[in-house]
Amino acid sequence: MIIENVYIAPVVGPEIPSGYIRIEGDRIAEVGSGPAQPNPGETRIDGTGCLATPGLINTHHHLYQWASQGLAQDATLFEWLVASYQVWAAMDAEVVKGAAAAGLGYLALSGCTLSSDHHYVFPQGRGDLFAAEIEAARELGIRFHPARGSMDRGQSQGGLPPDVVVEDRDTVLAATSEAIDAYHDPSFSSKLRIAVAPCSPFSVTAELMTDAAELARAKGVRLHTHLAETLDEDEHCVEAFGVRPVDYMEKLGWLGPDVWFAHTVHLSDADIDKFAATGTGAAHCPSSNGRLGAGIARVSEMLRRGANVGLGVDGNASSELTTLSGEMRQALLFQRAAHGPTALTARQALEMATMGGARNLGRAGELGSLEAGKLADIALWRVDGAFASAVEDPVCQLVFATRQPPLARLLVGGESVVENDELKTVDQDVSGRAGAEAHRRLMRLAREQGFSVAKEVHT
Repeated sequence: MIIENVYIAPVVGPEIPSGYIRIEGDRIAEVGSGPAQPNPGETRIDGTGCLATPGLINTHHHLYQWASQGLAQDATLFEWLVASYQVWAAMDAEVVKGAAAAGLGYLALSGCTLSSDHHYVFPQGRGDLFAAEIEAARELGIRFHPARGSMDRGQSQGGLPPDVVVEDRDTVLAATSEAIDAYHDPSFSSKLRIAVAPCSPFSVTAELMTDAAELARAKGVRLHTHLAETLDEDEHCVEAFGVRPVDYMEKLGWLGPDVWFAHTVHLSDADIDKFAATGTGAAHCPSSNGRLGAGIARVSEMLRRGANVGLGVDGNASSELTTLSGEMRQALLFQRAAHGPTALTARQALEMATMGGARNLGRAGELGSLEAGKLADIALWRVDGAFASAVEDPVCQLVFATRQPPLARLLVGGESVVENDELKTVDQDVSGRAGAEAHRRLMRLAREQGFSVAKEVHT
C-alpha cells in the first residue's frame, strides 16, 4: 500500500507538505517527499487534502465506565467514587463487553490505534470481566494494553471503596499472574499486552503495591496506577502514610521507566524531577480533571524538565463522550489558561498523543511516529473541508479545532479500521447500541441490588 500526495506530520523529524508513505506488511517501509513511483500491485491511496499523523495512543481509561456515564455530575473525585462504587459492584461480563465495544469504537473514530485500559473492579460471580474487554478489542482490531487492576483496602481497613468491591491480596496476585500468562504478547507487532495496576494509594495496601511491583518485574510487564489526582489524595497519604503521594510511591519501589501514573495533577518541583530522573511516565487526562474539579496538571513544566507525558481520556463516567483527538485541544487550552499562550504548542500536544503515549506503554521503538521500520498505525485526517480549509496549517486545524476533522482512514498495522468516519471492522451502529444496552443493564442490576440510581444523578 502507498499513501500519496499527503501532508505528513511524522512527529519525529521535519514535516512534509506533500509526500508519501509506503507500507509493506504491517510496517512502514518508506516515508518520502514529493511523488513516489508505485510498485506493481501496490494499493494506492490518494491523500490529497489530508494530514497523516501517527495513530493516537490512549494511556489511561476505564472502559466499563461507558455504562455509568452521567452520574454524580457535580461531585469531587471522592464523592463521585463513593456514589459510583455501588453501581459498579453490579456489573457483569455482559456489561463490560458492551461498554468496551462502544468505548473502543468511539476511540477509533477519534484516531486512536492503541488504547490502554485500567480495570480494577471485579465483583465476585459476575463472569470473566477482563476477558470480555479483550474480546471487544480483538473484534474491533485496534491494539490494546489492558491493565489488570485491583483494590484490597476497603472501608473496613481505612480505604475509600466499600468492602464488596475489593479482593484479597492472594486472589489479586494469582488472577493478575494468570492474565499475563494467558494474554501478554511481547512481540514487535503485538496487538495485546498486559500491565499490572493496583488502583490507587487510597484503595490498595502497601503490601499489595509492593507485591504487584515484584510480580510485574518478574513477568517483564509494566506498572500503572492513579497518583496525585486531587488534594484529598494528598491529605490522605500524609495522614495515612506520613508522606505525599510521589514520596510514598518511591518508598514502595514504584518509580522507574516501567511505570506510568494517571493524572499526576498535584506534583511539586521535586516530584517532577524524580519523574524525569527515573523515566517515570504520566498520563494527562485534562477533561476528567476538569469535570471533577481536580485541578490542572503541570504538563508544560513536566515537559520542560524532561518528564514524559502521554494523554488519556480517562473513564467515560468522569469525562463522558470525550474523544482522544479532543484531549489534545483540552491539554493545550488548559496549559495556556494557566500559564500563557506559549505554555504548550499544537505540535507538543500531538507529540503527547503519539510518542508520549508510546513511551508510557513501552512501545516507542514500534509506534508513535511515522518512520520506516515502525508499525503502520496511521491516521489520515481530511483537512480540506469547506470551512476548515481556511486554516492553512493542518496540525493547527487538528489540535485547535472544536470539531475533529473528518477521519478519512485509520490504519492499524496497515489494515483499515475506519474509513470516512465509519468503523469498517465492526458494525458501528451495533457497537453504539451495545454501549447503550450496557448502561441500561448496569442500572437495572444496580437497582436489583438495592441501589437507588436516580438519587445520584445530580449529586
